[in-house]
Amino acid sequence: MNEPTYADVSAAAERIAGAAHRTPVLTSRTADRMTGATLFFKCENFQRMGAFKFRGAYNAIAQFTPEQRAAGVLTYSSGNHAQAIALSASLAGIRSAIIMPHDAPALKVRATREYGGEVIFYDRYQEDREEIGRRLSQERGMTLIPPYDHPHVIAGQGTAAKELIEEVGELDLLLVCLGGGGLLAGSALAAAALSPNCQVIGVEPEAGNDGQQSLRGGEIVTIDVPDTIADGAKTTHLGVHNFAVIRRRVADIVTVSDAQLVDTMKFCAERMKMVVEPTGCLAAAAALHGAVPVAGKRVGILVSGGNVDLSAFARYVG
Repeated sequence: MNEPTYADVSAAAERIAGAAHRTPVLTSRTADRMTGATLFFKCENFQRMGAFKFRGAYNAIAQFTPEQRAAGVLTYSSGNHAQAIALSASLAGIRSAIIMPHDAPALKVRATREYGGEVIFYDRYQEDREEIGRRLSQERGMTLIPPYDHPHVIAGQGTAAKELIEEVGELDLLLVCLGGGGLLAGSALAAAALSPNCQVIGVEPEAGNDGQQSLRGGEIVTIDVPDTIADGAKTTHLGVHNFAVIRRRVADIVTVSDAQLVDTMKFCAERMKMVVEPTGCLAAAAALHGAVPVAGKRVGILVSGGNVDLSAFARYVG
């Protein structure tokens, strides 16, 4: 497949219109005062199934041929892409099977099943989900749609940044949560087209800085499964399609600590009245805790999702 372009993001926006929510952009005078910046929070925690992942999953499945639809869709995911594929497949009337780690959050496993997905567990510390996915795809004849390394997924994710910039105007900075890189790559394509002077910066957990190492070293770096509360960013490497865009379009990748993620979850709950999962707080944490200098700038922040077990949420913020 060819590397995605902004034209693909624009086409994805038309394709998902009416299926995906156009999520709100929130502001916070308190956050602006704390940072000395003007912050715009694109709240994908209010997206269908609770995360931006619905955009890419729906865009990919909407382009299936009749033969692909008949066989169904397969993926692997720790949770949000799993739910996105299951829901999108259900809306399309096709079968879905999702390979999930045995320690995936119970909320995400339950929701994936409720959306109609067949859940297949694996051990993320001992087994290779990509190898399992390739094998099952061949055995079942299902089309494999990975969580981030796919042009249609990248294009779909980029629609969130497209909506943000269309709503608030050009930005100086765009901070984007980084796990596998689909949202970051798609956002970079949208920013380059709609706000060409905007610097795009990815944010990942300190324990899992494979993206930072990759961008600064000029090649994809693979790490062990990181120990972080940001379960959506427990990826071990970027994707080939993502990295091709990221290395050209992304200015830098920074990291934040788990403690800073917890503090940001508390801020979002107390001051902005919304539940955000740890991974969803990555970009906001970078702005609120100074990982990126933002003072005096117009800053877009992608809040990527809100799927967190309430018991875990209470434990974190309590």
